[in-house]
Amino acid sequence: MSPESSRQPLPFEPTKGRKKQGKKSFSLPKTKVIEKHNSPNVNQKSKTVRGESSIPEVVSRRMISRMVLLSGTPLLLALLTFVLSYFIIINELFALPNQAVLLVSIGFFALSVIGLSYGIFSASWEENKKGSLLGWQEVRTNFQRIREARKEAK
Repeated sequence: MSPESSRQPLPFEPTKGRKKQGKKSFSLPKTKVIEKHNSPNVNQKSKTVRGESSIPEVVSRRMISRMVLLSGTPLLLALLTFVLSYFIIINELFALPNQAVLLVSIGFFALSVIGLSYGIFSASWEENKKGSLLGWQEVRTNFQRIREARKEAK
């Protein structure tokens, strides 16, 4: 495994060697806005150019697709728990304690919340690298990047 210092920083990673400032006030990232013109020959859409620190579109789509899969599936199972338990109780198939329905649905909701975070961290943050199916190596790499960024921020 190569040392972390020899890797290339991602485009949206904070730059190293920033000078510490006093208290920061909240400010939005700088964007360049091209204004609309009322001339019929000019395109009527206004365009916004993102700053360098934004997440690339490829990486963003990769994160969203993983989040939908890893969070959406347990969420649907949590909601189906209520429907299935209602069906079992109405048709008197067997005695179903309320606590069982509650615990199973809470468990699926918790998996859904965990799936959101895992979907972000298991996606490869590099534009040209797709990553693995489960994304375990990407999770380790991305957590290491977060740790380094927090150390630099302090």
